[in-house]
Amino acid sequence: MQWLLDKLTTLSSIIWGEYLLIPLLAIVGIYLTIGLRAMPWRKIPLAFQTLWQGRKGSSKNKGDISPFQALMTALSATVGTGNIAGVATAIYFGGPGAIFWMWVIAIFGMATKYAEAVLAVSYRETDALGNYVGGPMYYIRNGLGDNWRWMAASFAFFAMIAAFGIGNMVQSNSVADEIRSSFSVPTWVTGTVLAVLASFVIIGGVKRIAQVASKLVPFMAAIYIVAALAIILLNIEKLPAAFLLIIESAFTGSAASGGFLGASIWMAIRWGFARGIFSNESGLGSAPIAHAAAQTNDPVKQGMVAMLGTFIDTLILCSLTAFVIIITGAWESGLQGAPMTSLAFSSGLYGYGSYVVSFGLILFAFTTILGWSYYGERCASYLFGTTIIIYYRIVWIIAIFVGAVVKLEIVWTFADVLNGLMALPNLVALLLLSPIVFSKTRQYFNKNSKWSLTRKI
Repeated sequence: MQWLLDKLTTLSSIIWGEYLLIPLLAIVGIYLTIGLRAMPWRKIPLAFQTLWQGRKGSSKNKGDISPFQALMTALSATVGTGNIAGVATAIYFGGPGAIFWMWVIAIFGMATKYAEAVLAVSYRETDALGNYVGGPMYYIRNGLGDNWRWMAASFAFFAMIAAFGIGNMVQSNSVADEIRSSFSVPTWVTGTVLAVLASFVIIGGVKRIAQVASKLVPFMAAIYIVAALAIILLNIEKLPAAFLLIIESAFTGSAASGGFLGASIWMAIRWGFARGIFSNESGLGSAPIAHAAAQTNDPVKQGMVAMLGTFIDTLILCSLTAFVIIITGAWESGLQGAPMTSLAFSSGLYGYGSYVVSFGLILFAFTTILGWSYYGERCASYLFGTTIIIYYRIVWIIAIFVGAVVKLEIVWTFADVLNGLMALPNLVALLLLSPIVFSKTRQYFNKNSKWSLTRKI
């Protein structure tokens, strides 16, 4: 078993190292941002306006769920342990400077997420059950042609398996461990409850997942944001120094301090990029699977809604977590992952903040399980047809329980490997299909010039 773990760790370090996926994700994000003339940055207010207008959807438009529900479904899969444990892990290994590089990958990742959704809606189909389906496997096959079917199938296969890691067992294990540590509840009890609750939602398909996500995601995000802002406001005099520490550490590295062992500039970049991508999933190809089901007749409008996922997930939620950790000094505690965040919130809210972290981790992880169940079954049905869906759901529910009660070091590493492997074909497709994204965006804003400050993108 240790031999397998060592091999997977080596493979993960190659895929996520300085010569492959991380620079490729950055290059694709920068290229798309330039090609879109920074539209994702300039149109954030319009994107929120579009999201508000699409909160109820319209049966006149093609799709199964409202644009708002599509974003909440995508956020349910991305807002999870990455926002709590992932940020702390980035700081533990990369120092405060890792947060700066997390911001960098996020602001360029907005263009990536936008392009993914534009292509997902443009090339979506209806399956044998009449549901609207899409995502990288469809825009690779339908956009690039039959010669690229192998790459579409590769994405679907890797994502179908990766879902059990990043979106299932890792999440249930985090919840079970947190509840055991905080409330002394056996992991098998937590695993059973999670599996039962998830089954009630998953069995209803994307519409029920979207309904639950559209209620849980705003609720849990609001509680977390309020708690984090309260800590920041109570320590507002420390905020400028915390911000300055993030900026300075990004370019100078972080010296050893307290229980922190220190980190180089490269470690800050590597962990900031890696945990940022793990958190918002821009470029992985997961979110466009949800956005393909949105009730919309215009890919660009859904693309703008989609890019808000990266903005909300990383630039808001992850940033708040980071500021709380740095302001309270928890980053020097020597703790790693969720315990570091729990310490920060606990010390910032007079001992009660740890409950916010526990509650947030439970809800965040639960909704991630729901969102990724949809991603996984869509990839499975692409490969094997709609008859596989019920069997995939059964295996998914069993895996929730298994993840809660077993040690997951190998699963974590295996998930990292498969996440990288599913991202590669998606990033290649984004580069090859980028002219379609640029063209559709120009057409939209030329037609709706009253919404454009420059009458161009």
